[in-house]
Amino acid sequence: MMRGCDAMNDERQSGKPTIEFPCDGYHMSVIADTCDGFVSVLEEIVKRHCKGYDKKGLRVIASKNGKYQSFRFSIKAESEIQLKQLHEDLKSTGRVHMVL
Repeated sequence: MMRGCDAMNDERQSGKPTIEFPCDGYHMSVIADTCDGFVSVLEEIVKRHCKGYDKKGLRVIASKNGKYQSFRFSIKAESEIQLKQLHEDLKSTGRVHMVL
């Protein structure tokens, strides 16, 4: 388990952030087209990949012109594979532009 400066040095050398799994409180943001009912679609996808997902923490923010919405929430990240599959399923909706 890496911590402190060792983890930071490893992160700088590899160029990729180091995530220790499982990671409670892993923050995600999804940018999508504004669409009626998309919150339900997003929640169904997140629940499928993340046991114990609590929708109470979901924040939905409309863009200035109303064309896009950002969805901010936290999950328990179990693995890189889980995060990759979640990302792919969100993008496959055709409405999602970015997953951060």
